[in-house]
Amino acid sequence: MDAINLADAKAHLSELVDRVEAGGTVDITRRGKPVARLTAVARPRKRIDMAMLQALTAAMPAQVEDAADLVRSMRDGDRY
Repeated sequence: MDAINLADAKAHLSELVDRVEAGGTVDITRRGKPVARLTAVARPRKRIDMAMLQALTAAMPAQVEDAADLVRSMRDGDRY
């Protein structure tokens, strides 16, 4: 949590909002004493459409190699 005085908060409000939107919290002080706190607004979570998700995964082709072999091949040589 960061603290910033009121004058600086006024001058840098856009930057403070970006910081809060990224997950931080900012206390605003007046004469060294905290008077306000900026925090992000809780956004409602979007529901997952299970039927759409199942249809999407059913339409995907089966993979020939497992994930460990794929990552190993990418790491060992396919990337160069």
